[in-house]
Amino acid sequence: MEKWRMTHRFIRHSSKLLFDRRSNLNSHNYVTAPGFGFQRYSRCEECNFRRFFGSAAAAIERNTSFSTLNSDDLSYFKELLGEKSVVEDEDVLLTANTDWMRKYNGTSKLLLQPKTTHEVSQILKYCNSRCLPVVPQGGNTGLVGGSVPVFDEVIINMGSMNNIISLDKVSGILVCEAGCILENLISFLDNHGFIMPLDLGAKGSCQIGGNVSTNAGGLRLVRYGSLHGTVLGLEAVLANGDVIDMLGTLRKDNTGYDLKHLFIGSEGSLGIVTKVSILTPTKLSSVNLAFLACEDYFSCQKLLVEAKRRLGDILSAFEFLDNQSMDLVLNHLEGVRNPLPSSMHNFYVLIETTGSDESYDKEKLEAFLLSSMEGGLISDGVLAQDINQASSFWRIREGLPEALMKAGAVYKYDLSIPVEKMYDLVDEMRIRMGQTARVIAYGHLGDGNLHLNISAPQYDDTILAQIEPYVYEWTSEHKGSISAEHGLGLMKANKIFYSKSPVTVQVMGSIKKLLDPNGILNPYKVLPQSLSSYHCC
Repeated sequence: MEKWRMTHRFIRHSSKLLFDRRSNLNSHNYVTAPGFGFQRYSRCEECNFRRFFGSAAAAIERNTSFSTLNSDDLSYFKELLGEKSVVEDEDVLLTANTDWMRKYNGTSKLLLQPKTTHEVSQILKYCNSRCLPVVPQGGNTGLVGGSVPVFDEVIINMGSMNNIISLDKVSGILVCEAGCILENLISFLDNHGFIMPLDLGAKGSCQIGGNVSTNAGGLRLVRYGSLHGTVLGLEAVLANGDVIDMLGTLRKDNTGYDLKHLFIGSEGSLGIVTKVSILTPTKLSSVNLAFLACEDYFSCQKLLVEAKRRLGDILSAFEFLDNQSMDLVLNHLEGVRNPLPSSMHNFYVLIETTGSDESYDKEKLEAFLLSSMEGGLISDGVLAQDINQASSFWRIREGLPEALMKAGAVYKYDLSIPVEKMYDLVDEMRIRMGQTARVIAYGHLGDGNLHLNISAPQYDDTILAQIEPYVYEWTSEHKGSISAEHGLGLMKANKIFYSKSPVTVQVMGSIKKLLDPNGILNPYKVLPQSLSSYHCC
């Protein structure tokens, strides 16, 4: 094995997936994009419903008690927001109606761009009085259809609310508006000696309000925990326009119910997050990244246990991918090369450490790697020696969604599974799928999050029938969660019972009815259809 090489510091660079979402959408609202994977749907104008094709086909009907837009509505919004912030342009709407994977597509005729919390409040107050359904939208980088309309919901885009309000340079507490792009926050904090506790491959597009509303996980959760721990407070607007101010900046506040947690992960179904206060860690000077090879999944597990034990105070990321994932990236992403080119290995692991003492961190990491090599846990490996090499390592892991899109149809599943059982599902799916599709597995091994992807040349209902409901049933039987970090959205709303008990879901429904009695906030999402039939007054 080549000698371990260290880098003092590096910055990770994510790639942005750029494409014209308008292509490959025909006039009948069938998604027919060649080389892209999704559940297709059709929309019947006369019947006013959508049907999702697959093994668990479900018809979703538009709530008939919802109103439709009229000229008076447009006049009100233009008077409130100004002409430029009321968007009716068909090209803009076509993009806003479609999720980035081109899997879901709505028919909204109106996009609003509020600039203040007051404007959001007035929009919701008016829409609630008129029973006009709305969908809040940030960077629109979700994977479960949570940020696009299902039918003709009014889109409330938060991108214009992008101000950084304050940064306490003693405590590291950042207060900002919901429309701030994550990468911009990362750059801002970097210039002031802090880092975001959240890092995602989509950071160039996603917004912090959407991150909070979906409780996004990402690459640093193993070190800094989830947003339920790092978000100290938030401001949100309820369906009736009331502004609920929970924008606290205290680490400790035990005065009654901690209501902010209702909005973290609720996907805009209980209220629209407008401001966030978040605890940001101090930027540390010593960052190292190792790209390693393991011969079996047991070695990956054992390596994780040893990394937590021996690198605990500096371990900041522990990611894995299998050989099928590596092969996919090498064949579909331009300019990517295997950091360990001598041979293909069964598994690859990325370990990142972050600390404050360069020599101490280097000595500690090298000792860990040497011990792991001698113990047979690692069969090969390399350390990033400069910024470019570190970026190329992360490009392999973060580029997997892009590679999957280029490879053909893809069925994506974001699962939390006990680490020791995680790869059992992958093995079983490979047996189950046979030669009909490739099973691609990667994810956040450090926190038990598997990204299971079934890749095929084209969409086929018989393939989906092999996947669902088997994947959900297997996950439930092994005490896992069907959504680790991407939410439920439209895709998994009716699958919630695989992870939550009926009593728990009923309580969720009661909370929804209390805060949004007319059901106008992001309808048809998160909760099953049995609890989503609202009648507007």
